[in-house]
Amino acid sequence: MSIARAKAAYALLINIVRTVMLGTVSAENIPNISYAPFIVDEAKNIYIFVNKFSIHAYNLQANPKASIMLIEDETKSKQIFARRRLTYSCNATKLDKSSSQWEHTANQFEKRFGNIVYMLRNLPDINIIKFTPYEGIFIMDFGSAYKIKSSDLNQLIYIREDENID
Repeated sequence: MSIARAKAAYALLINIVRTVMLGTVSAENIPNISYAPFIVDEAKNIYIFVNKFSIHAYNLQANPKASIMLIEDETKSKQIFARRRLTYSCNATKLDKSSSQWEHTANQFEKRFGNIVYMLRNLPDINIIKFTPYEGIFIMDFGSAYKIKSSDLNQLIYIREDENID
C-alpha cells in the first residue's frame, strides 16, 4: 500500500463521514458510546453540538478525554470486517458560548448541516465541544494500519505486522 494512497483515503474519510462515534467514561468509570454530527477544522480538531444534559456531556465534565471514531459506511465497504476507520484519542474542551470561536464554529455547522443548526444554536442547553486529538490510528484495510501522532496529524506511520498498534 502506498503512503500517498493511504493519505488520500485518510483525508477522504474525514471529508465524507458526517458523524463521529464518541466514547466517554463517567466519574464512576462507566463507559458510554454515542454519536454526533461533527465538523473538523484545518488542525483536525473535531467539534460537536451537545446537549448539556446528555450522558456524554456529564462524562466529559468529569473526565475530559474521549475516543472518537469515524468509520466508513458499511453499505459502501468492500469487506465488513475491514471497514476503513479513523480513531483519535482526544482532549475535550467546551467552547465559551459568547466567544467568536463558538460563533464561527456554529456557522460552519450551519454550512455543513443546514437550517436545523439555526434552531440548535439558539437553544440554551446546547454547547459545542472541541476534541483535540493527541494520537490516532487509521485502518485502511486488512494489513494496512497507520499510527497518527499529535506532532503531525497529517503524517501516517505504517504499522508493521510485528509491531503493536499502541
